[in-house]
Amino acid sequence: MAETDGDTVRVWLVERTYSDDEQNLIILTYATPDGKRYVKKERALTSFTGSARETTAAVDVEPDNLGHVEDQDQQAQYAAEVDRLMDRHEPDDPI
Repeated sequence: MAETDGDTVRVWLVERTYSDDEQNLIILTYATPDGKRYVKKERALTSFTGSARETTAAVDVEPDNLGHVEDQDQQAQYAAEVDRLMDRHEPDDPI
């Protein structure tokens, strides 16, 4: 796992999707470099306008907030996307 310190794990943005339930909600999925753990964050679409919170290439989260990716194909997909982002972006880069 990609621990950043004793308390957090660095995860990288692997997916952005629109919520099926609400029109103005975007779901950001961040995963560990091996693709085996993930966390989802929800953002209102309106928060993407103006100087609201930026979506960064990576975030640091507490290990207890991470879920497990059970599907091996999805693990591979997430790991490949993390590799792509790590090659092109610093963790704090807005994307």
